[in-house]
Amino acid sequence: MAKGPFKNRIKGAPRPYDPERGAEALAQFGEAGPGLSELLSGAAGSSPYLAGLIGRESDWAREALSDAPEAALEDLLSEATGLEGKLVGSELRRLKGRAALLIALADLGGVWDLEKTTLALTRFAETALGTALRAALAPLLRRGAIPGQSEANLGDGAGLVVIGMGKLGAWELNYSSDIDLICLYDETRFDPDEYADARAGFVKATRAMAALLSEINRDGYVFRTDLRLRPDAAVTPVAMAMEAAERYYEGSGRTWERAAHIKARPIAGDLKAGAAYLKQLEPFVWRRHLDFWAIEDAHAMRQRIRDAKVRGGIQGAAGHDLKLGAGGIREIEFFTQTRQLIFGGRDRSLRPPGTVAALNALAAAGQAEREDAATLVTDYRAHRVLEHRIQMVADQQTHSLPKAPGDFARLAALADRTPDALAREVEARLHRVHGLTEPYFAPAPAETPGAPDAGLPDLADDLEAVTARWPGYPALRSTRAAEIFARVRPQLLERLNRAADPSAALTHLDGFLAGLPAGVQVFSLFDANPHLLDLIVDIADIAPGLAGYLSRNAAVFDAVIGGAFFAAWPGRDALARELGAALARAEDYEAGLDAARVWAREWRFRTGVHHLRGLISSEEAGWQYADLARAVLAGLWPVVEAEFARRHGPPPGRGAAVIGMGSLGAGALTATSDLDLIVIFDADDQESSTGPKPLAYPTYYARLTQAFVTALTAPTGAGRLYEVDMRLRPSGRKGPVATGLGSFQRYQAGEAWSWEHMALTRARAVAGSERLSAEFEAFRRELLSWPRERATLMADLSAMRGRVRDAEGRPDPYDLKVGPGFLADIELLAAAAALLAGSPARGAARQLAAGAIDASDADALARTHRRLAETRQALTLVGHPPLPGTGAAAFVSGGGELEGHMEDLQREAAEAAQLIAVIVGED
Repeated sequence: MAKGPFKNRIKGAPRPYDPERGAEALAQFGEAGPGLSELLSGAAGSSPYLAGLIGRESDWAREALSDAPEAALEDLLSEATGLEGKLVGSELRRLKGRAALLIALADLGGVWDLEKTTLALTRFAETALGTALRAALAPLLRRGAIPGQSEANLGDGAGLVVIGMGKLGAWELNYSSDIDLICLYDETRFDPDEYADARAGFVKATRAMAALLSEINRDGYVFRTDLRLRPDAAVTPVAMAMEAAERYYEGSGRTWERAAHIKARPIAGDLKAGAAYLKQLEPFVWRRHLDFWAIEDAHAMRQRIRDAKVRGGIQGAAGHDLKLGAGGIREIEFFTQTRQLIFGGRDRSLRPPGTVAALNALAAAGQAEREDAATLVTDYRAHRVLEHRIQMVADQQTHSLPKAPGDFARLAALADRTPDALAREVEARLHRVHGLTEPYFAPAPAETPGAPDAGLPDLADDLEAVTARWPGYPALRSTRAAEIFARVRPQLLERLNRAADPSAALTHLDGFLAGLPAGVQVFSLFDANPHLLDLIVDIADIAPGLAGYLSRNAAVFDAVIGGAFFAAWPGRDALARELGAALARAEDYEAGLDAARVWAREWRFRTGVHHLRGLISSEEAGWQYADLARAVLAGLWPVVEAEFARRHGPPPGRGAAVIGMGSLGAGALTATSDLDLIVIFDADDQESSTGPKPLAYPTYYARLTQAFVTALTAPTGAGRLYEVDMRLRPSGRKGPVATGLGSFQRYQAGEAWSWEHMALTRARAVAGSERLSAEFEAFRRELLSWPRERATLMADLSAMRGRVRDAEGRPDPYDLKVGPGFLADIELLAAAAALLAGSPARGAARQLAAGAIDASDADALARTHRRLAETRQALTLVGHPPLPGTGAAAFVSGGGELEGHMEDLQREAAEAAQLIAVIVGED
């Protein structure tokens, strides 16, 4: 290790993103001289966290940086080691800040390379751990809380050892890392009747140690600690007996736990006992003969993390997770650790805990191509260096490159790159890593017989005939897919056997399997996440349409196992932002349309699943479908407008607004609803556009509207978004598809029929110009407030009801929308009630309650409307009239008998029709 003064070893410096902040920090530091001045200015100017440290620790830093950084680090470690008493926590936080500043400057200035940087971070962490452990144990030992142990045993932790896992154990700690720990005690130091007291004491010590390190105050924190890597963490204490841990791993240890122990190392406390314990675990970690299932589990472990944490591939540098994302740090670590697990049991040279050392060992042993290993070593180091800079900005444990351009520019300055250069460099590295690691996770050959299908009486009649087809399906043709499916098949069939109609569910599951183009990923997800089996059986039993969708879009399972899938509904604005980000990442216009389709399908599927599983009501589902549609419309309109403007120039005048009518405006869509839209524009006396191919304003807005409708309705490789109905515009089917604001207002004020004003009661601006949208809403409210002649309006309503009856004829018994007393009939009366009351309310229940009709009548009609809407929403999700006795029938009827439920609805609709006739004056 070079020992020259810090300033003489500086090889570079970051650029200050905020030069004023950099200059301020430099002024606080004082005279620094060439090289160091640029380093301090760049660090403070690009990292608010480092700027704060420089200001707070300028006196110490001037002295520390006047000599070799190694000497300054040793002084910090020595001071941290000697701490004791009540102020240990505050003193450790103070020293952590100094260590963070020293290490960051050495890293940013090129004084230390990656390995020296991570070594320094790790050494401070293990020193702090040792001090914190002694501080936690000392009062317990003084009180005699640990049997047979006294303060004289502090040196070896009184039998307690802290095992460092992950990057702490491998001397690879990152700049703002959590530290993963397993705390164990040597039970052989205690008599059997002392175990309980010893365990209680060590649990208290472990919690006190973790709290001392993790507590955050104005001076920051020492280290965030994670104790969840211990055996069966959900039910075991934070400190365990070594013998109990050994029993767990021997009997229940999983492949990911084997991989975690590659890097395990005693850090603090009883180091001798810890080393002996890890020696005992070697047969668990390093198996001499690794069978196929263990190799498969190693692949599945990587897949589980991918599927649970990361969505999408490499869409660009901004926002990409440098650790878990495709081509990231974890890809290299899994590449390395998988081969270590496979071959390390027979070759001890393949057991280095560090990733770089392990890659080199694999290459030397012929278990990895030398060129590939060398490339991965280089890219791993570059990833880790950038990871440190991401974390230096605000001392946050994050691995994601910033999404916001300003934040990305700040990171680029800290890395001494331009934003464009950094983005190109990172993207190239991500693609290179992904290209090298992905092929290595190929399936291993093996023969695994299928599991017998015993004990499934309700499936017996159909099972053999249906399952005989499965080996020929595309998803089950590969050996690997068949072997994974063999593991989940018994659980899957057992769940099917418990379905309301097992035979129907089996048939629908068969359709799902037949439609899967490939099976390894989906079956791996089932294997890793058994709760997905419950979900797929529910879907097959109740909503085969969703099952068919899943077979064509298996990537949706990525969203299901993501932590946010069952979170609360985010709302339209959040959805619009998310879609906007997805559209911004698209390479071109067509790719954006595809991205919107995929995105919307996943959210629509999410709402369907939530409804199916009773997490939301039918009414909430209707609102969510409408929220989603409004987000799609708001997100796509500017994209279509920009694409159209490329050829024909910006929109003339003040632009256009998209108005949602009907159920969209009322916030009550179903899973398959069309969208009723009208488009209103204001050319503001501008005759034409000004682009390369200018268009007169009527033609411009007509074609822009047509382009927007095409963007929604055209079937692309990713399907279609929505069907669109524009017949509610003033001119109906015959006139232009876009209407000028002035013409629209004049028509509505002087020529519109009553039904057109009724339609406006549910209208809502959903996309386009915010100013025009606000003007539309103001006009809508003014128009609805006009006084109405009740007799005239009711006569018009009666005539409309008659025309609807004549046009529709007798409704399908499962069509709850049309017909006397059904949804559309009640909604017509509700719209008329809103007009009479001058109410701007859009939903049927609120319109009925607006005061124009008797309150008891309004309540009765609202109840019927709600019951009809709930059942229609369920029928739409099921996708077809369900057979009595099936899970679908129970879902539609709310758990009751389907035929009786439908008869009840018919009776309620008939009563509603009679009540409407009385209110309208037809009786």
